Amino acid sequence: MNTDGAPQALTAGLALPALLEALLFVADGPQSIPRLASVTGASNTAVQAALLELQAHYATRGLRLQRTRDQVQLTTAPAATPYLELLLGVGGRQRLSQAALETLAIVAYRQPVTRPQVDEIRGVNSDSVFQNLLGKGLVDEVGRADGPGRPVLYGTTPAFLQHFGLNELGEMPDLLTEPVIAEAGQMALAEPSEDTLQTEPNPQPGS
Repeated sequence: MNTDGAPQALTAGLALPALLEALLFVADGPQSIPRLASVTGASNTAVQAALLELQAHYATRGLRLQRTRDQVQLTTAPAATPYLELLLGVGGRQRLSQAALETLAIVAYRQPVTRPQVDEIRGVNSDSVFQNLLGKGLVDEVGRADGPGRPVLYGTTPAFLQHFGLNELGEMPDLLTEPVIAEAGQMALAEPSEDTLQTEPNPQPGS
């Protein structure tokens, strides 16, 4: 593929993986495969193959290639986080409450999912927890469900992957039965509990 206005691929003497690395380095957020293909003049298939090569290259380095659905971006390795916080003078990542972890785990394993579906699994109203997770950028709206009222569908974000040290959703542990989703916040996502499960009309800080 060659898009009008896009430079011929590899004219600068860069292999496609190196060219993609440069683009992702300066990008201000996740980029889609079609967008990267359009900019480089390469096909979607070629971009996918080059990204796999980059991913293998970064496996033991300080950067990671993070993928969320059809979006990809460069991030730092999770193990480097404490040192980056020291260098930048910022506090550690904010811990999530039991209710937030439970809701987040359901979204992660069932996405795309509506809030009423999450409420049904949890057995309590999750509106305030959703608002907190949206505010933290860990979940986001990804579409609308078919049916009466067309409720909002939610999914996880690149910030979710980075928070839990994942490169892609496929790295999450497999859950064999739905009941275990209720415990996935602590067990699968490895976050400490801060409060007991209950209806959250007045969420505490960090919920």
